[in-house]
Amino acid sequence: MASLDTSALLFEEKPLHTPSLGEVRDVLAAGLKSNFTTVNVEVVECPDLTKAPFHLAGEGLNGSPTLVELGGVPYLLPLVDRSRLYDVIKVSQRALHDTGKAFVAYGAGAGPFPLVSSNCEGIFNLRFSPPGTVVSESHLAKVSLDRKTVTVQKIPNTETRCALLGNLLVAEGKPGQVLKVSCKKRTGQKDFIASIRTCLEAHYGEQTVGLGGVFLLQAGKAKQHVMSPFSTTSINTEEELNEWLNFFDMPAPLINLGILVTTECDLDLRLQHFHSFSTHGHGGHYHIDTTPDIVEYEGYFVVGERIVRVDKPLHTHKFGRD
Repeated sequence: MASLDTSALLFEEKPLHTPSLGEVRDVLAAGLKSNFTTVNVEVVECPDLTKAPFHLAGEGLNGSPTLVELGGVPYLLPLVDRSRLYDVIKVSQRALHDTGKAFVAYGAGAGPFPLVSSNCEGIFNLRFSPPGTVVSESHLAKVSLDRKTVTVQKIPNTETRCALLGNLLVAEGKPGQVLKVSCKKRTGQKDFIASIRTCLEAHYGEQTVGLGGVFLLQAGKAKQHVMSPFSTTSINTEEELNEWLNFFDMPAPLINLGILVTTECDLDLRLQHFHSFSTHGHGGHYHIDTTPDIVEYEGYFVVGERIVRVDKPLHTHKFGRD
């Protein structure tokens, strides 16, 4: 199946509030202590993310950092719309206003189901260099027919499609300063990303702040889901959705990619979305750690300058966004 014509898709764009990294550092250093015993937030030079333990396609996160949301859950639920296939490279180029520069695209979405003839989770991890070189470290995760095990596999350089929905950080991939967030021993009820997001939301209120990047689950385990094959019957409630999803405890180390925003910005946005992959065969949609006493997180983030909403569903709903 061909991806949709990117030039024909509706793109809506809004600027985000862009506080300095130092300001965000101070907000999180104070706020995250309500959810974790040990909190350390710094502004640092971005490590080379192509190297272990990150295994990303590009070195850095900087250079016109833009947050992109593709499609949405209403294209999956209550019934799937299989026509919603997006070309991540072409969407990213348009989101960056076709500057002709190299870029990276990192994040979470539904994987390219035509590639494996099955619904799957996508962990998008791409670098594009003009005039047309794509380096993919992307992965997909799919569940077995008996729904008991998960297979994680690398997506080839030639496959750049995202299905149905996606949340991506798109940037030039340059080195530079980033926000480093390290937390250990969770004492509150919120996951790592929700902890960060709600701290920012409490401080900035109606000003929309967004972050994108990578975080490592360094110790412990995480509750993650992998979707089942597309449902042939309508899924209309959270209860029906949770019956259809498959939940697993997956062990560290896990490499998580995605974005968060503090408000919907009148664009029907998903507030947070991160997917993980690993070098040991585990991956999926991150929910929360299941080992709060021993969990360790380390994240590297940039502040998004803009939010770009692509192909927003005309008919929407609010379930299935956790």
